[in-house]
Amino acid sequence: MRQRHFFILISSVMISGLAQGLLLPLISVIFEQNGVHSSLSGMHATAMYIGVLIVSPLLERPLRRYGFKRLTIIGGAIVIVSLAIFPIWSSLLFWFMLRLLIGIGDHIFHFGTQTWITYASPAHRRGRNISLYGLSFGVGFMIGPLLVPLVHVHETLPFIVSSLISLCGWVLLFFLPHAYPETEQAEKIGTLRFFHAWKQAWPALLLPFGYGFLEASLHSMFPIYALRNGLHVETVAIMLPAFALGGIAFQLPLGVLSDRFSRKAMITVSLTVGSICFIIAQWFISPVPLTVTFFVAGMFVGSLFSLGMAYMTDLLPKSLLPVGNILCGMLYSIGSICGPAIGGIVLQQQERLFFFSVSSLLFLLLLAQRPLTKFSKYFSKKTRKKH
Repeated sequence: MRQRHFFILISSVMISGLAQGLLLPLISVIFEQNGVHSSLSGMHATAMYIGVLIVSPLLERPLRRYGFKRLTIIGGAIVIVSLAIFPIWSSLLFWFMLRLLIGIGDHIFHFGTQTWITYASPAHRRGRNISLYGLSFGVGFMIGPLLVPLVHVHETLPFIVSSLISLCGWVLLFFLPHAYPETEQAEKIGTLRFFHAWKQAWPALLLPFGYGFLEASLHSMFPIYALRNGLHVETVAIMLPAFALGGIAFQLPLGVLSDRFSRKAMITVSLTVGSICFIIAQWFISPVPLTVTFFVAGMFVGSLFSLGMAYMTDLLPKSLLPVGNILCGMLYSIGSICGPAIGGIVLQQQERLFFFSVSSLLFLLLLAQRPLTKFSKYFSKKTRKKH
């Protein structure tokens, strides 16, 4: 992949992150202003993740038939049209369906771009390229909420602005060349492609699940924990971005280090430091120590998704990369749904154990890496003998 084409891809990913980062808080603000109950607003937000789970199993064959470029263009078009028609009708059901469509379109787009990047990146630059992908989305996602105040000018203005910005990124996709994944070896494996991909790469595939769980749990449940312990809303609004900022600041260095040393070593360090940080966090309730702890934790576990993708690419043959990327997206969505649900139960039963539950998940992922990696290597050898 040429440098110019790679720049176009990560630029369009940044714009996608901006639109998604705007949409989540924007609709929550509009619902709050209109008196919609917070629990209903939370359920409404799951529409995007449901869309991801619906479309994920259906994406591999279209990718092989139409190629990376056409698939990303289709996904981007769905998102742009959905954003543009939000102002037509202010209805909970209508907006739920639009969020579902955005989840579908956004996942089609990201499946195409991330599979293309993992497929075309050489091994010695794989961590760097995938971390730049994650960094671009993270920067866009962080900028997105800055457009929310446009709702005070007019409720429809943020939707119009985000759809126009997304259109600019979408146009760039037409300057990319056509490219297709390998199909011959995948067809030989047959209908068991998902099974083979899972067996060979599940140590890596656990990491997107962990990141989705962590990100959704912190953003949805930590504000409740903080308010119950006497922190103000304004303070929480400063603390949460510290985690995202830490992830953005250290995303590229971790990716480069994983290329130079080993993916597994960086994953081990990241999970260890992250687990320790959240154990420490449960002993703090003052804003400054918690913010510092969040930033340090974000520096390491904020890169779990991109490290997981790079590790998955190391473990799988190119013929199974589309399936591996589908599983990454599905497990991230499942983690994003499970995080708030389990976090809510913990807060209801014993709120002091909130950070302990997050730390426990990271520790279990750490313990899982070594034995799972041994098993996946054994299974990989058996599979190669058969084929």
